[in-house]
Amino acid sequence: MSLNKIEAARGWRIRSTQDLAAGLFMIALAGLALFLSRDLATGTLRQIGPGMLPKAFAWICAGLGALLAFNSLRYNGEKLAGWSWRGVLFVLGAAVVFGLTIRGFEIGPLKVPQLGMLVSGPLVVLISGLAAEDVRLKELVIFAIAMTTGCALLFKYALGLPIPLAPWLLGI
Repeated sequence: MSLNKIEAARGWRIRSTQDLAAGLFMIALAGLALFLSRDLATGTLRQIGPGMLPKAFAWICAGLGALLAFNSLRYNGEKLAGWSWRGVLFVLGAAVVFGLTIRGFEIGPLKVPQLGMLVSGPLVVLISGLAAEDVRLKELVIFAIAMTTGCALLFKYALGLPIPLAPWLLGI
């Protein structure tokens, strides 16, 4: 009996639990995005509404997730293994720090002033960079400076978005 006939005789079974889990996660994420954007008007292709992009990306994510889950039944792959919580904590923590420091906030007695992109940008790169186990501080600092400069040039000057750069120093 040939190998192809043996594989066909086994029928549909999960051959890659990692791909199946990733596909189901993408479908769940798409469902959450569709649920959260349900009140946004989609509009038409001639007059795009605020819900068009999030809903389109959600459907694309769901389709790719379904394809990934389906392929987990067809192709052999990796088994689901644990993941590094270090990466999750540092990357999500960096996003939270950026959101809280870019424009500042006040909750009861806790007050953080508006720091702007010149402080928040390097902070997010440095904190999220700690998610890697083989991080080199010198390279991370250089990357933080380059990314902050690029983001400031792109968002503040090229796109003209009202993002504060350094309100505590320059007033901009």
